[in-house]
Amino acid sequence: MNIEKTTAIILAAGQGTRMKSTLPKVLHTIAGRPLVHYPVRAALDAGCGDVVVVVGHGRGDVEKYLAAAFGERVRTAVQEQQRGTGDAARAGLSGVKPGAERILLFYGDVPLLSADDVAAVAKKLDEEPGAVLALATCEVPDPHGYGRVLRDAAGNVREIREQKDLRTDTERACREINPGIYASSVAFMREAIATLQPNNAQGELYLTDIVAFAGSAGKKVAAVPSRAEVLAGVNDRRQLIEAEDAMLARIAERWRVAGATVRTGARIEDGVELAPDVIVEAGAVLRGKTKVERGAHIDVGCVLTNVTVGEGAALKPYSVMTDSSVGPRAQIGPFSHLRPDSHIGEDAHVGNFVETKKTCMAKGAKANHLAYLGDGVIGEAANIGAGTIFCNYDGFQKHTTVVEKGAFIGSDSQLVAPVTVGAGAYVATGTTVTKDVPADALAIARVKQENKDGYASKLRARLEAAKAAAKKAEKK
Repeated sequence: MNIEKTTAIILAAGQGTRMKSTLPKVLHTIAGRPLVHYPVRAALDAGCGDVVVVVGHGRGDVEKYLAAAFGERVRTAVQEQQRGTGDAARAGLSGVKPGAERILLFYGDVPLLSADDVAAVAKKLDEEPGAVLALATCEVPDPHGYGRVLRDAAGNVREIREQKDLRTDTERACREINPGIYASSVAFMREAIATLQPNNAQGELYLTDIVAFAGSAGKKVAAVPSRAEVLAGVNDRRQLIEAEDAMLARIAERWRVAGATVRTGARIEDGVELAPDVIVEAGAVLRGKTKVERGAHIDVGCVLTNVTVGEGAALKPYSVMTDSSVGPRAQIGPFSHLRPDSHIGEDAHVGNFVETKKTCMAKGAKANHLAYLGDGVIGEAANIGAGTIFCNYDGFQKHTTVVEKGAFIGSDSQLVAPVTVGAGAYVATGTTVTKDVPADALAIARVKQENKDGYASKLRARLEAAKAAAKKAEKK
């Protein structure tokens, strides 16, 4: 098959009523991607020159996702009414460009489908002399609910009959079923679809009837043994989770083979990249475009979304990071929160209960305990003491705090932005900084301590008397 002149038609127009959701079925996600993403990617990875997705229910949302994810490589055709899979295929054919020679047709709710699965069916069409149609088949222990592949005495495929239309016990006992992957010429598909009639229990146009059309015309149908996983279509929430579990296991196994240690119970979503010698502990969740470089350690309970983690970095338990980066050998956590646009440099430390947002920390900078660092620029080897707050918001606008190279911010300090602490400067513990601190200066702004000798016992007596009086009043 000339795959570049092959159009993949992917049927994704169904409402998915069993999902019990306002969201179109094919936009429900597994492993971080909508269901429809995976079959579309399979078609593209197989080399199809054109991809047409048939949309219907929730059309606008599905089209919006496809445009964002695949751009001009994927087009859509509309099934105006839900009249069955045959009618959806007819809608898809309306979107096939002139010059296309072959059709690969399959469903949009089968996320475990791979490029190899669809390519095998396409290849069979060319390899089988005289075949006008190739389709995947699969034998399963329990075929209930699936369309059966019925053969004649010579073993030739003659028909696919849906569960509700089975006529005999022999047909019901057949364990060869139809995963729903077809390959044919454009001309045959148009001819076959034009003959479909709603003569079945559902009163719909069945795509599967193209097989009987080929058989009745004395034309050959080639069958390709396929994997049981290809059958894992999603019709309800239970099947959604089952498919996701299978996909996550597949992703984890792929990274293990590539040289990363992914513990049981870690969740690595589609689109994440792991280098060799990375360790991801149980309970960690890696999402989006997260990329982890060689030798980094992602500990228990970390949640990373669109994060780049540098070589040898250590992310300690229960740290949460979004749209940020962590430099080589940096240490994060435990219980740190890197909000969007946080960029932590090489060998820098962000410790327990430290929150950053839109803040850059240079090489070797440290904020080890209990701090909020928003809209900040922190220089190389600067130290941010426990309890420090960057007061970045005035109620209307955000402002930037700059702590230059080697500066030391004492514990429990508040830096009221916009403000700059110069290189090598010290900010004394408990200081509220409201104006710039020159390089190598000491900033101190707190009330002078006064000790009153012997006053503690007098204060204690007064407080005890007040407490006793209050109790006495309660009894009255």
